[in-house]
Amino acid sequence: MDALTRILELARVRGALDLRCQLAGGFSLDHEEAGPGEAPFHLVLAGEGVMELPGRRTLALRAGDLIILPHGTTHRVRDTHGVMNDAPVTLDTSGPLTIKRTAGEGQVLDLLCGRFVHAPDAGQLLFASLPDVLQASLTDRHGLPTLEAIVSMFRDEVGTLAPGALAVVTALSQALLVFALRAQLENSLMPPSLLTLLADPRLGRAMLAMLREPAKEWTVESLAAQSAMSRATFARHFEAKGKQSPHEVLTLLRMHLAAELLRRGELTAAAVAERVGYRSESAFGKTFLRVMGATPARFRRDSSP
Repeated sequence: MDALTRILELARVRGALDLRCQLAGGFSLDHEEAGPGEAPFHLVLAGEGVMELPGRRTLALRAGDLIILPHGTTHRVRDTHGVMNDAPVTLDTSGPLTIKRTAGEGQVLDLLCGRFVHAPDAGQLLFASLPDVLQASLTDRHGLPTLEAIVSMFRDEVGTLAPGALAVVTALSQALLVFALRAQLENSLMPPSLLTLLADPRLGRAMLAMLREPAKEWTVESLAAQSAMSRATFARHFEAKGKQSPHEVLTLLRMHLAAELLRRGELTAAAVAERVGYRSESAFGKTFLRVMGATPARFRRDSSP
């Protein structure tokens, strides 16, 4: 398993499709700030529109665009001309997917709207390092016909709503998140973060080694060996890419791996501590409290179903 896949697992990210918007004429729909552990997304199936963000920022929306708001930022979706009318917004709840419509003339903006739901405590692993908005143009990227096929499948599934359609598009949304993250990394748009460490061909090996063997007594030297780099070069590149030291990242990963084990409820706190490299349950508890904001016992109670 690669490191990014493991981080997505630890953050417990899953896609949730909310509704389909078919907007025509002059329209303007406001979206309030999302709750903790939610990152809204919009996939443009057809048409054009504009997204307005705080600070007078605007994004053009075109067919094949995926827009993700990692921090749940408030935003507005409107028509390209900014012309308002009094046409009512209607909700069609007769099918398995709610459809929001506005009446009017001109091209229809056809949107799929949903959320990436994740564990709030695990957000710092993935979403905390992302900018306020991610935009990936899925159909304009050359050499990636798979993306066009995914968008086409979205259109087909929500168009026919055959049995199991919502399960299909929910699973596909996870793939779209990965493609959007890749696009940010490939275009060097990501600030130094855990993600940039994961994406680095050599540093990513050290990240994966820490995730696979968190109990090992890792040193800068042994991690540098995983990356086939000298100690000094590894330490310099690691801090430049991640803005954290290898020890700080190791501690962060250990605590989130511990959180996963505590949620399962199969091991004692002492056994969890040992699994992630702590011989002292007391030292583990203090570190867990500092990183996760709760004691292991409290975290287990709050995380139980």
